[in-house]
Amino acid sequence: MAADDTALVAAIRRHEERLERDPESLSFAQLADLYRKAGRTADAVAVCRRGLVRFPHYTTARLILAKTFAADGDFDGALAELGSILEVSPRDVQSHRLAAEIHRRCGRIDDAASHLEAAVRLDPGDRESRTLLGLLRASVPGGDATGVARLLTDDTFVTTSFGSLCLEQGLADEAIQVFTRILRKNPDDPAARDGLEQALRGRTRRRG
Repeated sequence: MAADDTALVAAIRRHEERLERDPESLSFAQLADLYRKAGRTADAVAVCRRGLVRFPHYTTARLILAKTFAADGDFDGALAELGSILEVSPRDVQSHRLAAEIHRRCGRIDDAASHLEAAVRLDPGDRESRTLLGLLRASVPGGDATGVARLLTDDTFVTTSFGSLCLEQGLADEAIQVFTRILRKNPDDPAARDGLEQALRGRTRRRG
């Protein structure tokens, strides 16, 4: 077992024991988050739900539950929890960031951008959200564009095939523009959703 795994198991055991000694403790949220990090999502959900019965307004626990649902691919469940948080805490930046990620992964570009706008407004120093917002809000290149950008002025080239070609050529920004334009018309296009995520990862690797 790796050192990190050993430390995680030990931390889980300590928090389980703490919660056994004091079932009314808020430490249930920390235990749920440790379960989530260990991949024990069912345990994380169960602990969060039990704790939220006692502390329904504990937004930290609700955010952990949303993260757990998202990790399991239950995006509707995650967004329901985030909606509950933002209803009472509209300035919760972490919730806006996670909501933006989920909407983006579901192909809902404008919804994602709206949450990123809120995150940037609340935290002007959030450069990652600002950069991503700029990519999702990128407009069609003007008539004086050159190269690949000029091709994108023609909807003929706004296809998943052309987006994939841009990716193969290392043109992540152009690929992002192709895939976001497709998704604005059809959020349920799985190839465009996958392509967008690949392009964003490629851009991050190139930058990092």
